[in-house]
Amino acid sequence: MSDSVTLGRPRPLQINGRAFAQIARFHPELTAFRRDLHAHPELGFEEVYTASRVTQALKLCGVDAVHTGIGKTGVVAIIEGRQPGNPRHARPMTGLRADMDALPMTERNEFGWKSAKPGLMHGCGHDGHTTMLVGAARYLAETRNFAGDAVLVFQPAEEGRGGAEAMINDGLFERFPVQSIYAMHNWPAMRPGTIGINSGPMMAAADRITIEITGKGGHGAHAYLTVDPILVAAHIITAVQSIVSRNVKAMDNVVVSLCAMQAGDMAAMSVVPGHATLVGTVRTFKPEMQDFVEQRLKQLCAAVADGFGATATVNYERIYPATINSPAEYRLATRVAEQLVGAENVVSNLEPSMGSEDFSFMLKEKPGAYFRLGQGEQLSDGKGSVVGGVGSHFLHNSCYDFNDSVLPLGAALFAGIVERSMPMA
Repeated sequence: MSDSVTLGRPRPLQINGRAFAQIARFHPELTAFRRDLHAHPELGFEEVYTASRVTQALKLCGVDAVHTGIGKTGVVAIIEGRQPGNPRHARPMTGLRADMDALPMTERNEFGWKSAKPGLMHGCGHDGHTTMLVGAARYLAETRNFAGDAVLVFQPAEEGRGGAEAMINDGLFERFPVQSIYAMHNWPAMRPGTIGINSGPMMAAADRITIEITGKGGHGAHAYLTVDPILVAAHIITAVQSIVSRNVKAMDNVVVSLCAMQAGDMAAMSVVPGHATLVGTVRTFKPEMQDFVEQRLKQLCAAVADGFGATATVNYERIYPATINSPAEYRLATRVAEQLVGAENVVSNLEPSMGSEDFSFMLKEKPGAYFRLGQGEQLSDGKGSVVGGVGSHFLHNSCYDFNDSVLPLGAALFAGIVERSMPMA
């Protein structure tokens, strides 16, 4: 289904389960914690304050061990269940992940917990994700109604800096060999109390392309003596759009976008530059489509440039792989969600997004599931126009804020996954 189907004013919901009821008792404390993180945003691999607050909160919760400095600023907590699991097999371990970093953008909100750091903002809700995992930690440490170990991963640097990969390279899964791992992301286009998931691709792979065009510069009044790289770039921009429209099957979702161009000097109106650069992104779900688009881009750009007497080279960087849920973990997460909010409030065939997420690195190493938690309370003026509402601004918007009303639900969802994946005998 499309994201727009879920828009609208939230319906009253009955959220079920002991975990939700218990976590709801300390909802005010979670709200205060989340707002403190929001006021103190930090970029990827710089989450010193955030990691220290998380560590302090986890120790107060009574977790069994807290490990810091994993992947530079990452934090991992261990909570042991009341039963150790089958002694003839490896001790069961289920992982839960939340991201901690903020964005380099200026906040335009005016509430009391707005960013205290100019040019930095929690514009994607990672403050909320971190808080929900802290809430789950408190509940799990108090109850311990599971057999095995819960491994809580507080990840740095999700926003384009590869924090998940950094934690993996730092020995995350060797030190904490979880059998499965789960993560969630708030979604303003879905109502509070709704949860979205599917059994396969959730988010696309993200690749960066840089096209370097070399021509021959000269005087704009004597352009016939030049090989104009701007003209070549214009033809490449047009030609590249044919890759998806004419070379890719309609069922294979692919996006190729050239998003920036640099050539010449704005102050030099009559100078044809000798060089131009195009930068863009490719989004795919299948590795074979990544291979095809990379090959086709290189062939097409070189051929177009050659037709004008120029040269073009393509640097294709694979940044994030696709985020793909594994079937068994999808089913488990779906059952937990349905138990909490009812099957009618779980979108179990959610349409994949062409955005990307570096939790994908963890899902390449371990089976798991990634899902969305609705948080947008869209309010109408009664004439068909949306006039705002808590959580109504979309991600990476300068007026965005996480909707604190969903904190207990997200924490209960995390906790329920642990209890269901490692049930007591």
